[in-house]
Amino acid sequence: MKENIKIILLALVVLIIIIYNFITKLGLFDKSEELSVENSNILVSESSNSNAQNEKTLEETPKIKIYITGEVVSPGVYELEENSRVEDAIHAAGGLTDKAILTNVNLAYVLEDASKIYIPNSNDNEISEVITNGMSNTTSMSKNQKININKANAQDLENVPGIGPSTAEKIITYRNENGKFSSIDDLKNVTGIGEKKFESIKDYISV
Repeated sequence: MKENIKIILLALVVLIIIIYNFITKLGLFDKSEELSVENSNILVSESSNSNAQNEKTLEETPKIKIYITGEVVSPGVYELEENSRVEDAIHAAGGLTDKAILTNVNLAYVLEDASKIYIPNSNDNEISEVITNGMSNTTSMSKNQKININKANAQDLENVPGIGPSTAEKIITYRNENGKFSSIDDLKNVTGIGEKKFESIKDYISV
């Protein structure tokens, strides 16, 4: 009886060895390991590609630099994303001070590179301006703050909504050649200022 058990056990051991050798020859263990390594490489590759794409997207996002001053917590030069607005510049500068007046500030104004933004206070006669590339573009101006066209320089005239650098220069040239304006209606004698333009600026000027 004992001898039969020994024979059976020996046969089982031999069978196990034969099965193991057979499986090894087929390479099933190696293939499993290879698949595991390949899957790991694929995951690493996909992760690397994803990170590279994210970095590329961040690098390709166009940037602009603006200068904000006036009633903000930290006036200075800031880098913003292209097509940022005045409200984004205010946020970058740490927000507004307690003295800031936003009644006539166009927070939705789209900024350009090299823009300068001035945030007014209650003593600034409600003037808020955005200067783009060195050229003044007033976002809003109170009608109570009139510009004297007989005394104003080019920069003062450009603060009037509707008057750009070219028109301001023509006004000064006309004034130098013909003397002071007798009334604001004389402004219509300046080349480029027709009835329609005059109607849009007359509430902002005086003599």
